[in-house]
Amino acid sequence: MISTGTNIAIITDIHGNSSALKAVLNSIDKNKQIEHIYCLGDLIGIGHETNEVLELLLSRKEISFVTGNHDEAVLKIIEGKETNSVGEERVHHEWVASRLDEKFIPFLKSIPKKQCERINGKDFLFLHYHLNEKDEFLSIDNEPNVNKLDKFYETSKADVICFGHHHIVHHFKSKEKLYLNPSSLGCSYKPLAPYAEMHIGDSGQIDVAFIEVPYDNKEFLLSYQKLNVPAKDFILKIFHGEQHLDYI
Repeated sequence: MISTGTNIAIITDIHGNSSALKAVLNSIDKNKQIEHIYCLGDLIGIGHETNEVLELLLSRKEISFVTGNHDEAVLKIIEGKETNSVGEERVHHEWVASRLDEKFIPFLKSIPKKQCERINGKDFLFLHYHLNEKDEFLSIDNEPNVNKLDKFYETSKADVICFGHHHIVHHFKSKEKLYLNPSSLGCSYKPLAPYAEMHIGDSGQIDVAFIEVPYDNKEFLLSYQKLNVPAKDFILKIFHGEQHLDYI
């Protein structure tokens, strides 16, 4: 990346996968120019390495966070509040909550729904996914496009809107705004952990690089069976493409 200006990394949807997170943080550390990391929610849930992920994230001082729907659901269960998760998802969230080290609860409670930053003359909005007027996450739009995004964010002053939740890459550019989703760091059909690096030039020019970091996911995937993680069969099929079958 260009040396002048500001360089940031964007990670999202770690989903309790510390193996993938370690690989991405190592990649970021090799780029000596990255000044800050923005983590866009769903730190926990789906994956089983809850405490390992939170320990790793909190060992760093250069990360800003927004909360995701899984973080929110697990925290509500811990607080005895109603959550939208039902069935196997609810049982899974209860399992994650039961294994969460209590020392991380204040941190999870402190994470906001969105963050606004001004970087080199550009206004940034960081959030897990699009929010309604009540600050509730909208359902995933499986056919996103720039026109719909511009319409939704027409009253926002943000020039750049970064989000996650939908586990595919979004990279839309209109005359008014740039929309970016680097895809899920912790859930992939291949042993790859994606994230994005962004350079914001002194004059406001923005360059984006999408990066996929290879990592060894064998132990992580096999541990779903060893730990008898609730909803493991659904998770391994839908979120990891049954890669574990290659290791059995």
